[in-house]
Amino acid sequence: MIGRYTRPEIGAVWTDEARMEAWRRVEVAACEEMQGPTPGDLEAIRAATFTVDAVKERERVLDHDVAAFVDVLSASAGAQAGRWIHYGLTSSDVLDTALALQIRDAGTIVLDGAQELVAALAAQARAHVHTVCVGRTHGVHAEPTTFGIKLAGFAFEAQRNLERLRRAFAEASVGALSGAVGTYSATSPEFEQRVLARLGLPAESVSTQVVPRDRLADLMQAISLAGAGLERLATEIRHLQRTEVREAEEPFRTGAQKGSSAMPHKRNPITTERITGLARVLRGNAQAAVENVALWHERDISHSGAERVIVPDSTILLDYMQHLAVRVVSGLVVHEDRMRTNLELTHGALFSQRALLALISQGMTRDDAYRIVQEDAQRAWDTGTPLRELLAARDLGLDLDTVFDLDAYTGHAEEIVGRLDAIA
Repeated sequence: MIGRYTRPEIGAVWTDEARMEAWRRVEVAACEEMQGPTPGDLEAIRAATFTVDAVKERERVLDHDVAAFVDVLSASAGAQAGRWIHYGLTSSDVLDTALALQIRDAGTIVLDGAQELVAALAAQARAHVHTVCVGRTHGVHAEPTTFGIKLAGFAFEAQRNLERLRRAFAEASVGALSGAVGTYSATSPEFEQRVLARLGLPAESVSTQVVPRDRLADLMQAISLAGAGLERLATEIRHLQRTEVREAEEPFRTGAQKGSSAMPHKRNPITTERITGLARVLRGNAQAAVENVALWHERDISHSGAERVIVPDSTILLDYMQHLAVRVVSGLVVHEDRMRTNLELTHGALFSQRALLALISQGMTRDDAYRIVQEDAQRAWDTGTPLRELLAARDLGLDLDTVFDLDAYTGHAEEIVGRLDAIA
């Protein structure tokens, strides 16, 4: 992933240095559980070092990255001790187990960010539990709601994504040291268990020469869904920031930030737009991960090249997008006065369901009641005449104070937002 979207902590998980260090940890753990190496050999193996440049130089000769790494590490350990490095292992034993270590480390960072997002959304939902705004369906005014209720829904979605990510990271953090085609012909299941216990990883139940790729596909799907949730939140804020709406805005550093290189008045929703665009990358990566599931027989490497891109990039991007979302939510500028003003744009038409139900409860058929309210509501909207006046002129015997009671839409807001106590 390009540096622009890479935060340092998670970027460090996916460097060439970190990848090869994970390989080294697997190789050393394997040697520590073998019968052959002497204490002196193990001391030399543990002390063996590598450099990324040395491995890459050797790879130019061998055209095989793991073999090149084994040569460099073995040479550092010395001929006597180095002969035990990679003994009985195949490349995928090292690659897949090391990848599991990196995924576990990346997962810790991503899950922390996911939890932070839940907390930020919950805090804003509680702060705006009574902030009345219009609810929209199809982009059109529907009925009043509160901004707190709106944000509480996003908080619960973020919590579901946190739970999906937690499970998926755990299921992808699985190792295997089962040998060339998964039969332990040069080792044993007991050896595998001992090595993985040293590394703190569970073992794949049945590996071929690789850990089955449905695990990574599941993780990429969970990451993609988390990205889709972030995009839904970002899309909502982008709409609310439109000049014609202006109910909420991203934080803007007045006096420092520039919204446009040409138009000084601009405050554009660039952060939420960035989240929206990057979510598309996550979905594309998830598709590639699904296509990686079907490999030939016990193993091919058609998955390998794609995984070197999509696994680091997806975890890095999700970490970055969560960071952006937390920043936006925590610093969100909410225009409560504009929300109140926008409630009046339809001149009371959004109370139409309450008028409909009131007429039905008085004995009118649903269709007759619907036609009366529809006619007056649309006239209110089109002419700017308050719906309350139009209904009063019909002398239908309605209690108009009850019909046009805004509290009817907000009366359960505290109960709804209070459900957040179960998660945040």
